[in-house]
Amino acid sequence: MSDILIVDDERDIRELVSDILEDEGYSTRRAGNSDECMAEINSEPPGLLILDIWLKDSRMDGIDILKAVKRDNPDVPVVIISGHGNIEIAVAAIKQGAYDFIEKPFNIDQLMVVIRRAMETSRLRRENASLKRKEVTSSDMIGKSASFRAMQSQLDKVTKSNGRVMLSGPAGSGKEIAARYIHAHSNRANAPFVTVNCAGIEPERVEEVLFGRESSERGIESGLLEEAHGGVVYFDEVADMPMGTQSKILRVLVDQQFQRVGGSDKVRVDLRVISSTNRNLDAEIEADRFREELYHRLNVVPIAVPSLEERREDIPVLAQHFIEMCNESQGLTAREISEEAVALLQTMTWPGNVRQLKNLIERVLILGDGAGPIEAKELPTEEEKADDSGRVVLSGALATLPLREAREAFEREYLLTQINRFGGNISRTASFVGMERSALHRKLKSLGVVTSNKSGARVAQVDEPEPAD
Repeated sequence: MSDILIVDDERDIRELVSDILEDEGYSTRRAGNSDECMAEINSEPPGLLILDIWLKDSRMDGIDILKAVKRDNPDVPVVIISGHGNIEIAVAAIKQGAYDFIEKPFNIDQLMVVIRRAMETSRLRRENASLKRKEVTSSDMIGKSASFRAMQSQLDKVTKSNGRVMLSGPAGSGKEIAARYIHAHSNRANAPFVTVNCAGIEPERVEEVLFGRESSERGIESGLLEEAHGGVVYFDEVADMPMGTQSKILRVLVDQQFQRVGGSDKVRVDLRVISSTNRNLDAEIEADRFREELYHRLNVVPIAVPSLEERREDIPVLAQHFIEMCNESQGLTAREISEEAVALLQTMTWPGNVRQLKNLIERVLILGDGAGPIEAKELPTEEEKADDSGRVVLSGALATLPLREAREAFEREYLLTQINRFGGNISRTASFVGMERSALHRKLKSLGVVTSNKSGARVAQVDEPEPAD
């Protein structure tokens, strides 16, 4: 995509422009009518298109070709030339996406200035898009727990296909990072990754945002699906998509084409679709809030993204990763984390998941003073906490129980937390809490605590007795 395609029905013009450009170091191709032009573009999109607006004995004129190029290859800049120029034609060409308009007979110096600017603008856009993709995808997925490794193994299996993936998991668990991981390791890694925030788009504007629009006043305005052509479109929280839009997205998935709002031309797209949700889509279908056929189209490969509660082992490496990120992006001090602080982080509850951990680390670095290790006292405390004298302040729930019941409740929650902190590893838990492994097993049995597999990891939970008949 580095040469220049010259399209003009006059051979002398084609050859003159081609010779001038080649003398300037550009490689060129030539076409004398619309069929030759489209054949050249379809074989390999050029770096720039110089296009005569009037083409004799052609099925399409310059405006028709311009529309087709901007529809299928929007990154290719188009310079329109014409011997019948007027202000109306120039305005129409610019509205349809042309970079500039030059009248014949044109000044060679003027033509070269326009071409250089158009090529430079196109190069900067491509570099900017590439840098954005590298900036996002350079942050690798972080973790080593069993549940994380199980998820990553599933992601690796789908990277080389074009199959549609549905990522499910609670808010803040890292579903978009998982989607970007698929993109970065796929054969579309150098193509766009476009996020559609289904919950953040105003319902009345969803179709314009997705499909774009055409109007006589503003010409063609591309939508997100068009911007994602050749790459990946990621529907973030797809359950929030309006029902009316769902049916149109379903049609796009079937036909790989759509019409812009206010337009009549079909826009063809080549997309890989990844979706995510934190809701139960079966329940949404049952409540008539989500189309079942769309669900089956999107849910070809379902992958569960574990919550932070299910991967507590990853908290230390995630926290260190976020410290390094804040140091690189904001210049905040790159501090270590003390063992006591790590232990506290691993025992906290995380309703906001990985996003909440990232925000907490950033807050501690901003408010902290000094370059020493982050200590437990700098972290927000939960219900059971120590006051300045070191005394433990009980929650209201524990304070109202008799001693035996309070002790059992504390031991149960304490051991549940420690086992989950160590990824279900009883040996490591026993070593940390200072018990023999056999004694810990007996204690867990007496407290009704059992471990089971969940998302590829061992998770501790209370064994609830079955209700009597």
